Amino acid sequence: MAQLKSVAFKKGEVPQAREPLAVQEPLPEGSGRSFPPVSVPACQTLIDVRGGEASFAHVFQHFNWKENIMGGGSTLASYEDGRAEQRFAELKRALATCRHYEGEGYAGPFEATVTTQASPEYGEEAVTFREIVPMGPENGGDRNEQFVVVRTGNTIATFSELSIGKDLFFPPEVITRQVERLRNAQRP
Repeated sequence: MAQLKSVAFKKGEVPQAREPLAVQEPLPEGSGRSFPPVSVPACQTLIDVRGGEASFAHVFQHFNWKENIMGGGSTLASYEDGRAEQRFAELKRALATCRHYEGEGYAGPFEATVTTQASPEYGEEAVTFREIVPMGPENGGDRNEQFVVVRTGNTIATFSELSIGKDLFFPPEVITRQVERLRNAQRP
């Protein structure tokens, strides 16, 4: 975890973000709120991989953007040799079939639609998709979250950008810098 924290962004490194840029470790097992699995097993796999589940270690970083009050975040997950490739293959298989699921979150039950987007050129492998949860016009529009998931060596980094009623994107230059740090940290 210490190595993942060391490659995460520090104060002043992301000018679009409000400070502080804290790095958070996962809550100890059993201490956080848990939710039942979502209605479609392939979609649960997608959620698990993007959240760093089954990784050797993972950390989270939240970004409160100056231009988007909803913000974004990243998860940096480290895996034992070969396991990142395996988990990324599971993610790609899940994306091939996960189109719609029902689940429960902090605000209660929800329905989500998953749409894939053109794959970016990051790391060794990358995918992009959106999860859209209808909220209705009285709430400003649909909850729209973009995910960019990148595998670099034995790590999988997930970048998310949340918006309401519009399609916003996680800043590509921040993804590029983070992926480069992950790559450099794994070089002998």
